[in-house]
Amino acid sequence: MPLTDSVCRNAKPKEKQYKLTDSAGMHLLVKTSGGRYWRMKYYFGGKEKLLALGTYPEISLAEAREKREIARKQLISGIDPSQARKLAKQAKAITNANTFEAVAREWHENKLSSWTPDHGANILHRLVVDLFVPLGNRPITEIKAPELLAALRKVESRGALEIAKRLSQTCGQVFRYAIATGRATDNPVPHLKDALKPMVKGHYAAIEINELPEFINTLNSNNARLYVTTRIAIRLMMLTFVRTGELIGAKWSEFNLDKGVWIIPAERMKMRIEHVVPLSTQTLLLLNELKMLSGQREYLFPNQARPTDHMSNNTILGALKRLGYQGKMTGHGFRALAMSTIKERLGYRHEVVDRQLAHAPRNKVDAAYDRAKFLDERTVMMQTWADYLDGLQKPF
Repeated sequence: MPLTDSVCRNAKPKEKQYKLTDSAGMHLLVKTSGGRYWRMKYYFGGKEKLLALGTYPEISLAEAREKREIARKQLISGIDPSQARKLAKQAKAITNANTFEAVAREWHENKLSSWTPDHGANILHRLVVDLFVPLGNRPITEIKAPELLAALRKVESRGALEIAKRLSQTCGQVFRYAIATGRATDNPVPHLKDALKPMVKGHYAAIEINELPEFINTLNSNNARLYVTTRIAIRLMMLTFVRTGELIGAKWSEFNLDKGVWIIPAERMKMRIEHVVPLSTQTLLLLNELKMLSGQREYLFPNQARPTDHMSNNTILGALKRLGYQGKMTGHGFRALAMSTIKERLGYRHEVVDRQLAHAPRNKVDAAYDRAKFLDERTVMMQTWADYLDGLQKPF
């Protein structure tokens, strides 16, 4: 007699496991532990085989019979149900391994050595925050331009047009990597060219030369009550005009205070070229003061909440806001300010200042000339610049 729901429901464990037979080779195996398992006995290629159909009551009697009928149709078509299930599991595993998130993380890991740590962390953060939620679990082969556009438009809706553009560029690299490694055949990113909102390029906010004395005096008066380390960070930004990330990620191991040089390793530089920063007398005084505060740490500017990490970029921006310079000055603005002032007021050639800003030389000849000649000029220039800044301060 075929099984009924009542019989299945009331099947109790015994000293030995036993079977409750249904029909067409299907039965319910009742274990001594109380577990109940659907099984189907069948023959394929002259051999007896057993196919698992699930557990009861998770799989009801009716559902088990549906699975049995699917298996019987496969047998009629000359397909081994067990082998078909194995292949389906393998296909699913391949699909899961080829989701957008899986491929993007693999691409990110592959590129990590070519980026600065901060740049690599920022790229992964943007992927996690903006793309892995809507697209992460999707097979990369199934993601088309409209779906990707919808995700990027959510970023645009926050007013983050620059981030949306950069994410689009990142996606283009991820899809190209997927194609190169045989996980995709199409890159939808080029189809988004005219769909994303255009971004109007502008310059980083920076004060004018004639506003510099007031800024210095505002910083010195410290009515904003900034931490000592924050004020030193801003002063060092003015004196060295390195990029914000290069300053806040600076480690004491990069400095030779006796020789008066700071050598930023290539892996921390935007252009991936080691950069030498000559240190003026004023800069050395600040560093010696800072060494008393953070000399026992790896970083010059440890994070207040996580001392083993470095200061956040937002610390500099927040300090400038408290000083009353929100929208008027940024960390990057110190570079533009130094460039214009040193050229206009101190009379240094563009190429000397440009190389101190660590802009890439145009060719190998320029690079060789820079190493051979410009460092001496830059050393004198950095001291002249520091003396110039001192002269702008109000006497106490």
